[in-house]
Amino acid sequence: MALKDWIRQLAGSVGDVLSPRRCAVCGNVLGGDEQHLCRRCLMELPRTGYHKVPFNAMEQLFAGKVPIERATAFFYYEKGSPYAAILHDMKYRHVPTMGRYLASLAAAELQASGFFDGVEVIVPVPLHITKLAQRGYNQSEYLAQGLRDATGLEVSQALVATREHATQTHKGAEARFQNTRDTFALDERRASALTGRHVLLVDDVVTTGATLQACAEAVHALPGTTISLFALAAARLA
Repeated sequence: MALKDWIRQLAGSVGDVLSPRRCAVCGNVLGGDEQHLCRRCLMELPRTGYHKVPFNAMEQLFAGKVPIERATAFFYYEKGSPYAAILHDMKYRHVPTMGRYLASLAAAELQASGFFDGVEVIVPVPLHITKLAQRGYNQSEYLAQGLRDATGLEVSQALVATREHATQTHKGAEARFQNTRDTFALDERRASALTGRHVLLVDDVVTTGATLQACAEAVHALPGTTISLFALAAARLA
């Protein structure tokens, strides 16, 4: 082992003793090879299994609203569930690297099903510049990076948020849709990278689908472009 690697490993070990890393779900101290979630919580993660189901609940959510090839989410989001902490940590507690880690795991599980077949470029749902400045990062970009880590696919920032919209948290389905209308547009400098290609849009969580629908509508303005959808989590849609 090189000296610098030994020093880095020693520093990490000392850090774990002084300030132990803890599972985001159960709070137990993580083992040396565990990342963000302990083995038990990762094993019990409430996976949707959507990629195994033809015309799954997430695909049904978008049927008749916007044309898509396929759609999936990694796990179920339920308010008040211990697993909801994953999304809160990613978005509000400055732990976006957990999203990258989990998206990479999700991609590894999805690949055997053919979910990524034909997909050519990954596009994260953008944040408006004001919100990006407040938060300091876009959690969906970290998810896109995690998918790229596992698949090697290109990531493009071809979508931009043209205006800041109010929080969606307490809005119903129609209000969420109205809140996101005309919120997203193509970056003219980068849009050509999507033309005629199969685009995978990526978001952190799907409830009504309003945000991904608005993004898909913007991308569909490009000729010959097809779209699939990935979310780290989704509310129980059916």
